[in-house]
Amino acid sequence: MAGMRIVHELTEACERLLPGRYTVVHTDELILGVRAGRLTLHDIGGRPLTAPAVAYARMSSARLSSDREITLLRHLEAMGTVLLNPADAVLACVNKFWHLQQLAVAGLPVPDSRSYADAPLAKAIDAGVPEPCVVKAVRGQQGGQVFLAPDAAMLRAVQGSLKDDSPYVFQRYVAHSHGRDLRVVVVDGRVVAAQIRSAADGDLRSNLALGGTAELCRGRYPAGEELAVRAAEVLGLGVAGVDLLFEPDGGFTICEVNVHVGWRAYMTEVAPAVVTACRARLDAAGGAAGSVAGGAI
Repeated sequence: MAGMRIVHELTEACERLLPGRYTVVHTDELILGVRAGRLTLHDIGGRPLTAPAVAYARMSSARLSSDREITLLRHLEAMGTVLLNPADAVLACVNKFWHLQQLAVAGLPVPDSRSYADAPLAKAIDAGVPEPCVVKAVRGQQGGQVFLAPDAAMLRAVQGSLKDDSPYVFQRYVAHSHGRDLRVVVVDGRVVAAQIRSAADGDLRSNLALGGTAELCRGRYPAGEELAVRAAEVLGLGVAGVDLLFEPDGGFTICEVNVHVGWRAYMTEVAPAVVTACRARLDAAGGAAGSVAGGAI
């Protein structure tokens, strides 16, 4: 599985760059508490743990819950842990409309979009959507619950078949970027990987998990890479995967920003960059131990 491979890569990088100063801990091994007015952390066996000085958390965005994983991140932050991706930034990126709000307020280019809170889906469609539009669930990953709707009539026809456990985002369709995007991985304000992703069989979605292909291209699109760095900065992310759409004028629009970014084995600079970011924070904190993780902290 890709998740386990990434944890292995991070562990190998820690062995080289942080020997004896890291631990890999899975979230299901931790117990949170409050005792005598102070926050506590224990392992599943009841043994007390010291909160790490620094942590890099890798979690599934699709399954992430404010009652579970976010509660853990908040607990660690309150105990003094520095997170490479802070809890508030994780929350903003897990919801596809939240980070559009922040990026737009910062003046960065994002697609014209519409969403809703409590309105029924049918009423939200009737209120007007871009035509054609890309439809996305506000929670999702790897291209799930994403499709192209040519017009509002088609959306009305299928809306009864759409899951309604979370709202949808209706975005302007960037035809020039159909089936391809630019994925830029940013670590501490530096581009460490970039690739053009292309969809298979004419699909709108370029996700590699759906059979898409990729071509490494770091340095080929400096304007796009600069925009990706700015997006990560606006959202407060130490590690980010920024997906950019190609515009006809040669510019870029931000499609979305991923907080729990994955990477392929050939993207060899990502894991060392993440560990170097951890080491910088550890050194600033006086050299205490940190944690790295996948489905873990």
